[in-house]
Amino acid sequence: MNLVPQKFNEKSLFFTSLGCSKNLVDSQVMLGHLGLDGFSITAEPEKAEVIIINTCSFVEAAKTESIETVLELADFKNPEQGNCKALVMSGCMAQRYFGELESAMPEVDMFIGTGEYHKIVPLLKAFEEGKLEKKSFVEIPKYIHTEFDPRLNTDPSYMAWLKISEGCNRNCTFCIIPTLRGKLRSRTIDSLVVEAKSLVDSGVKELNLISQDFSDYGSDFKEFKREDNKNPVIYNMLKSLEDQSMAEWIRVFYFYPDDLTEDVMDLLANSKKICKYLDMPIQHFSSNILKRMNRKATGELIHSKIKMLKEKIPGVVLRTSVIVGFPGETAEDFDLLIEGVRAARFNHLGVFKYSDEEGTPAIRLNDKVSQEVIEERFEKLYEVQKEIARELNQEYIGKTIEVLVEGVHEETELLLQGRHQGQAPDIDGKVIINDGNALAGDIVQVEITEVLDYDLVGRII
Repeated sequence: MNLVPQKFNEKSLFFTSLGCSKNLVDSQVMLGHLGLDGFSITAEPEKAEVIIINTCSFVEAAKTESIETVLELADFKNPEQGNCKALVMSGCMAQRYFGELESAMPEVDMFIGTGEYHKIVPLLKAFEEGKLEKKSFVEIPKYIHTEFDPRLNTDPSYMAWLKISEGCNRNCTFCIIPTLRGKLRSRTIDSLVVEAKSLVDSGVKELNLISQDFSDYGSDFKEFKREDNKNPVIYNMLKSLEDQSMAEWIRVFYFYPDDLTEDVMDLLANSKKICKYLDMPIQHFSSNILKRMNRKATGELIHSKIKMLKEKIPGVVLRTSVIVGFPGETAEDFDLLIEGVRAARFNHLGVFKYSDEEGTPAIRLNDKVSQEVIEERFEKLYEVQKEIARELNQEYIGKTIEVLVEGVHEETELLLQGRHQGQAPDIDGKVIINDGNALAGDIVQVEITEVLDYDLVGRII
């Protein structure tokens, strides 16, 4: 371990955040702490004295991207190419593989786990003074940020992610998240309201509520009690944000169907601020496969919750994710998945191909599905969903809907683009505006005149 002092003369910082929105919030909290300590952000890594990569390791592609990004940025430690004195790997990759990475990636000066990122400033000071006697700072994750932590919102000024909890208690057999993020720990409702107000005061109009498991929020509170068809804690949290945050849109992600209660559905149905949008990960419709995944829901329960949602909230937009090719998935199981998707008619569907993930129970399951069959099933389900999405989008033609303008179109300044309440940031389609003027962050009325595969086209009225 090199204990030679490394003075940061300019306190210049280059930061890259990989992976999901939950990881991005962690990055924004790190940036908040670093900003208070006098660090300034540069968009040019060759000028940075400190380079931090907040990594992802959820699937193989994410691990590859994380490693390649770190190695690419490590080049700036060479004095002929850059000014980097401290190269830091944080996040899920560091949490999962820090022991192996210490020897495999000597270029990295510090590894920080998912529960230690708030210590970034004292750790960098110890490194700067030559007092850092180890490289890895990875423990069982127990931390979650609060309203008292500084946070730099790097998203567009009109939207923000609000993390309501961290960690997960579900232990699905295909998922590594509990290992990477620890057990569930929920923020208090008061903490969420204070941060939400602060974000809205800064110009945020859309709050996107995220966690690993929305439906388990508050189950770690001493006073928690879930009743038949009622979840008072989640209801009160959503109602408090609706009444007190002053946000114009509030969007809910990752609400598992088995714990979706009628009182919450009724709140979504009657709210003027909570979007008629629900991200409800189901993973499958076959009860056999759901059991092998260690999911609590059955196919019948999922169908019943979807039916109830559509009855209580006419026009609700549903997003979900499913896995094809899970070990033991027979042709009959896949048929149930296809039939379920056709019956549910999700607006947005993420289809994932199963792959063995080290450290998960599913890797030990028998009856693996061949890659060729997985590819065939993926393509078939993709085509089924593409047709469903196209048909559902056709229903918007001639309607006037509320759209949050994001700015000029990615491909041409002659068009604007935005999203309606049924389109979440980054993952769903867009509304392309070909007539009318507005600024980023404006909420305008748009008449839909045309439909593309996943996008809508319209004019401001």
